[in-house]
Amino acid sequence: MTALSVSAAGVQVVGVLAGAPLLVGVMRQARARLEGRAGAGVGQPWRDLRKQLRKQNVRPAGTTLVFTLAPAVIAGTTLLIAVAAPLVATGSPLDSSVDLYAVVGLLFLGTVALTLAGLDTGTAFGGMGASREITIAALVEPSILLAVFALSIPAGSANLGAIVSHTAHHPGQVVSPAGVLAFAALAVVIIAETGRLPVDNPSTHLELTMVHEAMVLEYAGPRLAMVEWASGMRLAVLLALLANLFLPWGIAGDHPGVLGVLLGLVVIVAKVTVLAGLLATGEVFAAKLRLFRVPELLAGSFLLALLAVVASSFLGSGA
Repeated sequence: MTALSVSAAGVQVVGVLAGAPLLVGVMRQARARLEGRAGAGVGQPWRDLRKQLRKQNVRPAGTTLVFTLAPAVIAGTTLLIAVAAPLVATGSPLDSSVDLYAVVGLLFLGTVALTLAGLDTGTAFGGMGASREITIAALVEPSILLAVFALSIPAGSANLGAIVSHTAHHPGQVVSPAGVLAFAALAVVIIAETGRLPVDNPSTHLELTMVHEAMVLEYAGPRLAMVEWASGMRLAVLLALLANLFLPWGIAGDHPGVLGVLLGLVVIVAKVTVLAGLLATGEVFAAKLRLFRVPELLAGSFLLALLAVVASSFLGSGA
């Protein structure tokens, strides 16, 4: 571990913190333009956060410490992934302990914290949203594990940095059957994990369709700002991981230089922006699925991930 590796991890954290609201703004603006509207501007999420941070915290009567700490837990777990994951460079200070199991565990920890907060309010909406969220999470996490495991078989390691480095040195892995199937599975589960269409609609407030929004209805002020900020950071981190797992070119190595870190930052911003634009474009032409159809979609992603593991195993053994 070098000083530049630590600096690269710091760049990743600052980039996720500063870029997450802008990423949400880019997606909203892209949707607005495609729908023929002017839109509020790319910087509107930052203005919303600033307004919420100036307000007073409101805590519903009867809630416990779970409700108070949940925003910090989901934000902290997401930032920990941003520190450890290979976003700008592969040689992070926590590189030895960053594998797919740690990332999935941290994602699930944040989900559980927000779910418990929804239950802690004791409202019908909170319980309904928590029930739906944990059902989706139970179907999403195994698919993430299998999809990344399919990529780890040819790399010979579950470490994310090793997987990214292997893909960078073996570009044919991206267009292999296992790579294509894993990409499709991860794309579906990232949509579900971040509450995007067609699994959830982040802009709706209809009682019968809310998932994420139902759990945060009782939040206000700085705690609401932290929840929304964390949701944007989770979207940014997952899109960055998707980009680097399948298109790792431009990322700095284990011993990056200053120019390498800057280049890696510029490249990952470009990749995430393109993926966010594609996701926003797809949302314009997608309708929200009925709730009982969501498990079918996620079961399909699990099947794709399982086929990716089988294809990766057979191709690896054949080689």
